[in-house]
Amino acid sequence: MQLWLLLAFASVTCVSGQAPVMPYKTNWVKDGAIMAGGIGASVAGNILITNKRRLTEDDLRRLSPADVNRLDRFVAGNYSRTAELTSDFPFYGSFLTPLLLLLDDDVKQNAPQVYLLYGQAMSIAGGMYSMTAGLTRRKRPYIYTDDAPIALRTDKQATNSFYAGHTAATATAAFFVAKVYHDFNPDSPARIYLWSAAAALPVAVGYLRMRAGKHFLSDNIIGYTVGASIGILVPELHKRARNSNANLFPVTTPAYRGAMLTYSF
Repeated sequence: MQLWLLLAFASVTCVSGQAPVMPYKTNWVKDGAIMAGGIGASVAGNILITNKRRLTEDDLRRLSPADVNRLDRFVAGNYSRTAELTSDFPFYGSFLTPLLLLLDDDVKQNAPQVYLLYGQAMSIAGGMYSMTAGLTRRKRPYIYTDDAPIALRTDKQATNSFYAGHTAATATAAFFVAKVYHDFNPDSPARIYLWSAAAALPVAVGYLRMRAGKHFLSDNIIGYTVGASIGILVPELHKRARNSNANLFPVTTPAYRGAMLTYSF
């Protein structure tokens, strides 16, 4: 089973001032329950994967790249052990990218809450992928070539093509980093670089997974979309309600007694 989860323990803190330094509101009980649900889904999905029926050599003989839809057909028959191993470097490396957020002082002061959200995002991503792979039987591209070892082509993992888990997990981690930095530093010029890196990293992983014969193009598109959505939405759905920009103050002067309305842009 792939490494999906980064467990974080968190407590809710309040920051006083004109605006909260911590842009998110967390709750250990609620968020912990969601994370536990994601972990449970991962376990259940892996049980389903373990119980899948293997393809037989007779099944393989009846397969043809012509059976694959036109969008994905160019990937059918790909197989590269080198590309597979290479894809693991950005994949596993992406799990560590949220540690870069500790370079930001405000994030560092709120690290337990931030990494609680990261753990929640990764558990959701892992649960969704495992359940989907366990409930579907889409054949991997390397099934369609004799270059891949027969043991690999008849392994239970050979029907886990839908959707691209490596791409989804990488996108979750990368977009989480970009989103959190953006929310803590809404005026930083570095945001564009982080968003660009977040967009590019899972694309590289997806390309290598296609070269390896692990996933089709459509698997990667869906994996990318699911992962990016989780990485962005988990922090977004925890954002604190913005304070109103309008304020009403009582005013008393020798010439005027009443109120003054101010609005900050």
